[in-house]
Amino acid sequence: MPEVEPFAPHQSDSLASLHPWKPLFRWAGFASIFFVLLLIAALILDFLAPPPVHGGAETLNFIAANKVNYIAEQILWILPNILPVLVFAALFVALAPTQRSLALIALIFGALPWALILAVPVSSRGSLNLVYLSDRYMEAATEEGRRIYATAAEAMIAENNTPAIVGTFSAFGILLMAIAMSKGPKTLFPRWVAWVGVATGALGVASEILRHAVPEFYWGYGILLWAWFIAVGIALIRLSAQRTGGKSSGQAPQTAGRRP
Repeated sequence: MPEVEPFAPHQSDSLASLHPWKPLFRWAGFASIFFVLLLIAALILDFLAPPPVHGGAETLNFIAANKVNYIAEQILWILPNILPVLVFAALFVALAPTQRSLALIALIFGALPWALILAVPVSSRGSLNLVYLSDRYMEAATEEGRRIYATAAEAMIAENNTPAIVGTFSAFGILLMAIAMSKGPKTLFPRWVAWVGVATGALGVASEILRHAVPEFYWGYGILLWAWFIAVGIALIRLSAQRTGGKSSGQAPQTAGRRP
């Protein structure tokens, strides 16, 4: 019987299998960078007119005096959260051929929390629901009526400042996705992007749990988070521009044999 050497797929074949997904990688790359830019815009608005994070009456009065700025800031904090869902989906597609199980778990933990945030319009710096309470507070004819709305706002502020489980899950998803990136082919993502993701996810889990005990962690996590999304965005755009050698022909790979 002739000895048959096992077929070993080349890295170019792996890239060729991703050819139909190039538009997804491109748009997800731009979305990742755009996500950070929108959050920077929200941060600028926050610095120009920082909203109170304590006191129901103070917050409602502030919103009444700065309604347009407050609404714009909250939209910029909340609406971009749909963009990381697209980014995680693109990362899963890119890593699935070699790290399917780990990439799928990372997709669930990483993308689902960002989508869930959209269901409740709150951010760590306020809530769109407070705009409604502010309008009712200013229209109240009695002190008792104002007190009721201020109490409702205080409860919402307290809940808004409580460390959220979804935040911990999203950081854990980043950690898992970064590990999958580090185990995947080097032709897909640079190793340094993966290690930045590992640091981001690990610090993120700790900072979400210890948000009030060690708030400095949260600032460090925020900076790393933005840096990772920009790095991933650039990597995805480059991946979409890589030459893949064309579409796969669909033929079975040929094996090379030797004469006995």
